[in-house]
Amino acid sequence: MRRFHPWVFSGAIHHIEGQPAEGDVVRVVTSEGAFLAWGHVQIGSIAVRVLTFREDEAIDAAFWRHRLRVAYDVRRSIGLAGSDHTNSYRLVHGEGDDLPGLIIDVYGSTAVVQAHSVGMHVSRFDIADALAEVLDGVIDNIYYKSETTLPYKAGIRDGDGYLRGGAADDIALENGLRFHVDWMGGQKTGFFVDQRDNRALLETYARWRRVLNMFCYTGGFSFYAMRGGAAIVHSVDSSARAIDITRSNVALNFPDDPRHTAFAEDAFKFLDTMPGADDPDGYDLIILDPPAFAKHRDALHNALQGYRRLNAKAFQKIRPGGILFTFSCSQAVNKDQFRTAVFTAAAQSARSVRILHQLHQPADHPINIYHPEGEYLKGLVLYVE
Repeated sequence: MRRFHPWVFSGAIHHIEGQPAEGDVVRVVTSEGAFLAWGHVQIGSIAVRVLTFREDEAIDAAFWRHRLRVAYDVRRSIGLAGSDHTNSYRLVHGEGDDLPGLIIDVYGSTAVVQAHSVGMHVSRFDIADALAEVLDGVIDNIYYKSETTLPYKAGIRDGDGYLRGGAADDIALENGLRFHVDWMGGQKTGFFVDQRDNRALLETYARWRRVLNMFCYTGGFSFYAMRGGAAIVHSVDSSARAIDITRSNVALNFPDDPRHTAFAEDAFKFLDTMPGADDPDGYDLIILDPPAFAKHRDALHNALQGYRRLNAKAFQKIRPGGILFTFSCSQAVNKDQFRTAVFTAAAQSARSVRILHQLHQPADHPINIYHPEGEYLKGLVLYVE
């Protein structure tokens, strides 16, 4: 706590005075009674998420306006908010913006708010009021999407829906490319804005290559590859709905382009049956961007096995001179563990592999220097002989 880590673990608590309800703002003190922080109390191993270490800072309307204004200033300073060629970005990244338990993504004139704690859920209307004020003239709609992210023990039954407006346009812009955002029925807030920089890097490698985008979701890497001049692009996801949106996104940017084909299939089955390294119809640029294999530390062992198995398939099948973009978005898997899993897969393939880039989350997903757990996205770009 004195090093400003924003979590109080349940095992560190000596006692609780009164009977605070989950989501209430509580005062955290030392056993001697010295003030430490104000934060949202919750059930579970993380007992308090810290909102402020200042005793004189009230958690009121001014608090929410200030924190959101600072977050917006950060996005303007890095050239995202107000950009002519990108209107989709993360405005609030939880602990990285001193608002633990809160995610806000902006897609054009719509902000999608997601609560990962009961405290942020309880505060959602205050947050929406502050958001409408800070981004006045920028956003017209605020959509609340937290049914799948709130702790299941909280017993909250409030559904998702608009807190402001009601968007008619679901098309956003990223680096000059357009895409549909399914914030009502899609994963996360509707799109994975954390891969924006990595998609732009992939575009520079795509020319004349045969590209396979595994776990494509709504096709972000696919339409970047097409703009980069790929010979063919195949998109694979187990979700038929995601594949439909992928096709729509490709058509938005490259109507009637015969280079793209999408498949609603299981990733491992597709990898088993796809052309091999010696086949001229094989792939020489593969993207592996799976969903989180480990959402908590209890699943770490199985997650690392999954990353090894997945990458081993890619090393086995990619054509000589191929480029592999491989990622982990599991917070429970650190970058050294992920790298070791990929190295083990490479060794099993007995192929010569070089690291070209080590990738991470972009600047609009900042990491609180006192909260290293916020570094969740890991990636490698590899050259495979």
